[in-house]
Parts: sequence; structure tokens; C-alpha cells
Amino acid sequence: MKAKLYTDGGSRGNPGPAAYAYVLETEDGAVLDARSEAIGVATNNVAEYRGLVAGLERAVEAGVDELEVVSDSELLVKQMRGEYRVRNRGLHPLFLQASRLARQIQRVTYTAVRREHNELADRLVNEALNRAAS
Repeated sequence: MKAKLYTDGGSRGNPGPAAYAYVLETEDGAVLDARSEAIGVATNNVAEYRGLVAGLERAVEAGVDELEVVSDSELLVKQMRGEYRVRNRGLHPLFLQASRLARQIQRVTYTAVRREHNELADRLVNEALNRAAS
């Protein structure tokens, strides 16, 4: 099965209260799963990676064999493509976890988009942050 995984993460303050979200869609746009979760205090980049890991776990569970990951984090996309090295010690374990999960899927590509092209995942992150703050 082919699918698209929209991921996002954010923090209010860096570090600050943080959350991640993902939306997993089939090729025809049907939503297989959408999830958001507050993760306590973290950096924006940690939240981005937590969203990627959670979404990849769900894609593996769903039996996806071809996946396009869509993120508004240029850093995450370039690191997962191997264009940038992961120098931050806090991100390295998450990068390794995401890489292991991605290897369980036959083909994974990474696409960087502007935030407005990742609208649902972005909205879910903000909703999780708002729930955690109230």
C-alpha cells in the first residue's frame, strides 16, 4: 500500500511545552490515522522527530510499503535524506529510531514543504499544545 505521512512538531519556547502530530493518508487521500500528543518540555526539533517516529510506527503497523513523508522541518527532511549530519546529541537517538522504522518500509521519500502545505498536522500540534496548557 502507498501512503503519505504528514508530520509536525512544535514547542512554545525552545525548549518549552511541546507536542507532535501526524496524519497518515492513503494514496487517494483517505485518512488512515491522525494523532497529536503533548510531550512535555522539549525543543521544536525533538518534537518534529517525535512526530516522525510516531507516524513511521503507525505506517509500519498499517503495512505501508511505499511512503512519502511530508514535513515543514527542512532540518528533519535533510537529515533523514542524509544531506545533513545529525550533530545534536538529543536528536541522534530519535534519528536512529526513525531510520530503523523507515528501513521496515520498502520505499520512503522525504519532502519538505512550507507550513501552509502541512495544515492539518500543524493544526493538530497546536490543539495538543492548547489542551496541555489548559
